[in-house]
Amino acid sequence: MNRYPLWKFVLIGAIIVIGLLYTIPNFFGESPAVQVSPAKTSLKLDDSLLRKVEDSLKAANVPIDGLFMDASGIKVRFANTDTQLLAKDTLVASLGKDYTVALNLVPQTPQWLQSLGAKPMYLGLDLRGGVHFLLQVDMKAALDKATESTVGDFRMALRKEKINYFGIERQGQVVIVRFESEAEATKARNLLAKDYSDLTYKLSGSDKAFQLSASMSVVAQKRIQDFALKQNLQTLHNRINELGVAEPIVQQQGIDRIVVQLPGVQDTAKAKEILGRTATLEIRMVDDDKSDPATLQKAQSGQVPFGDELFNDREGRPILVKKSVVLTGDRITDAGPGVDSRNGASVVNVTLDGRGAGIFKNVTRENVGKRMAILLIEKGSTEVITAPVINEEIGGGRVQISGMANAQEATDISLLLRAGALAAPMEIIEERTVGPSMGEENIKRGVHSTLWGFAAIAVMMLVYYLIFGGVSVMALGVNLLLLVAILSMLQATLTLPGLAAIALALGMAIDANVLINERIREELRNGNTPQASIHAGYDRAFDTILDSNVTTLIAGLALFMFGTGPIKGFAVVHVLGILTSMFSAVLVSRALVNLLYGYRRKIERLPIG
Repeated sequence: MNRYPLWKFVLIGAIIVIGLLYTIPNFFGESPAVQVSPAKTSLKLDDSLLRKVEDSLKAANVPIDGLFMDASGIKVRFANTDTQLLAKDTLVASLGKDYTVALNLVPQTPQWLQSLGAKPMYLGLDLRGGVHFLLQVDMKAALDKATESTVGDFRMALRKEKINYFGIERQGQVVIVRFESEAEATKARNLLAKDYSDLTYKLSGSDKAFQLSASMSVVAQKRIQDFALKQNLQTLHNRINELGVAEPIVQQQGIDRIVVQLPGVQDTAKAKEILGRTATLEIRMVDDDKSDPATLQKAQSGQVPFGDELFNDREGRPILVKKSVVLTGDRITDAGPGVDSRNGASVVNVTLDGRGAGIFKNVTRENVGKRMAILLIEKGSTEVITAPVINEEIGGGRVQISGMANAQEATDISLLLRAGALAAPMEIIEERTVGPSMGEENIKRGVHSTLWGFAAIAVMMLVYYLIFGGVSVMALGVNLLLLVAILSMLQATLTLPGLAAIALALGMAIDANVLINERIREELRNGNTPQASIHAGYDRAFDTILDSNVTTLIAGLALFMFGTGPIKGFAVVHVLGILTSMFSAVLVSRALVNLLYGYRRKIERLPIG
């Protein structure tokens, strides 16, 4: 009646052991470290860089506690913050501006646990310290930029079809085109309405003064604003990766605001610099007329020809590029990695807007046989990605950039071209810094409140339900263990609301055991045998436990769906706590009771108070 089959005990035991393995890393703490990552997409993480970092620190007699490489960079662990700061200065001096050296904190989890994927939870801004920014996206500027692009597109379309007009300008977010005849204005409206259907057109005027007004529809404005916000979000994600922040939070707030939280970062000025930086692409013509060896040698010594600039390509070879910019990254609407069908090499496929496609078509037609340089301007430095020869006129607005070292580089450059520059200006409207000491104090208070709450529940259950109270306390401990383990497996970010949710989960989890224990008491008062009372107590209390937890689960899901920021974090821990409490309160406590009483044929009385 009250016996579990062996496989159930094995399953429950395995789950508890796994929970223990994934909970343990949270008790090892963190140690100060520095993170080294490439500042350019052309530079890659490899063993040679690892050795260079190690040799630089050894040469400077900087003691290290650990050195390893992962997907985000090379991390070096130190015993204290003084050594950490000394190591950062040493690496900045030895590696130069090609690499970013950021202060970081890395877990002290043993390697054997890390090999199992056991890692500690990330700590949020309120627990670890760091900086918080609330940024306002200038949506008007995004619309103005789109309207300005439309002016250029209109001008090219009208010239291509040889429609006569004597003026085109932007007034706010409306494009005005002036004509001398109504026939030309009507012809222009029909042409533009066909190619730019998301605009609303209005024809007005008389005699020889007709004007065509084109304004963006509400749907078009919403699409532009959404694109600007998403591109800015992606740009910010890309930029803060170099700070070495373990779990940055970059998320939308409302329709035109972005929240950026950088746990562990104390240098507000550095964070501001990175958030506001630009990166883009330029297309220029190579000055082949002055690219003879003698001229290049003079240019390298400082005598650069007038109208040219000297850069190096990816092989380190000097190349003279004209200062005149043919096209900029502002004309890129999309970019993605691809493969060249001719030789299988990695490439980047770029799509240009209408005006960019027209400019590119004209330039390639007029410069067949000449070289065109594609420059990547990133973090204040300019690099020639590739300088191919123009073999024929390229139309249609699709351009293929070759010269990528591998598929990963093609992906990285695609991301940079899509989101390297901000689609709309942003202004920091709220800024605050949380010190690490305050974070430590918050952790202590949160942990103490959870432990004191657990202790109070344990004492009450032991006094009121005796042995069965002890079983309930053990099940509650397993519940806490599994909840922390799942959060660690998910690599969730723990914040103060999350700690509050853990404390609440413990208080709510004990309700199920109270229901079970009271039901067993009631069965005993009704004259049932102890074994029958245990069986009936668990079976008949289950429906009530399920109903109460499902209703609470619905409330938690509603908080997650409609809440933002801290409320969502609270909801995640709350929902997971309900699921683990159902497992521990029903299965784990039943398994413990079955071990204690399931194999006894005769029980005189149950110590349940």
